[in-house]
Amino acid sequence: MSTQITPNTNGNFPTLKITKRDPIIVLILIIVTCGIYGFFWIYQTRSEFAAQFNKPEINPTLDLILCIICFPYIIYLVYIFAKQINEAIEAQYGTRSSDDSIGCLILALIGLSMVSMMILQGNLNRLAQTQPHP
Repeated sequence: MSTQITPNTNGNFPTLKITKRDPIIVLILIIVTCGIYGFFWIYQTRSEFAAQFNKPEINPTLDLILCIICFPYIIYLVYIFAKQINEAIEAQYGTRSSDDSIGCLILALIGLSMVSMMILQGNLNRLAQTQPHP
């Protein structure tokens, strides 16, 4: 499952759709809203990621519903999203990147999924500041 960045029909690379957010603000908002912002963050970042990398298999609505109905799904989602972000970073930079998926999984398992989200946001910010190369 590798992430390919392909030019659109006019030969240009897609404009960046991932929004840079301050990871500390993400953490504070999750704490202040008692976790509600976390659900918004999941939906928004999954939507942006799917749009940026043309990943129709990513369904942010289903992810959100599963996180609400089956709370342990967040643990799986944090792990898989970290893997997907890592693959996208490697594709954009053209080099291997440190894989945070196991660390995020462990944090989520011990109840610190909000810290995992903070780490993921930092990695998404790396994607948001780079331009894809051919």
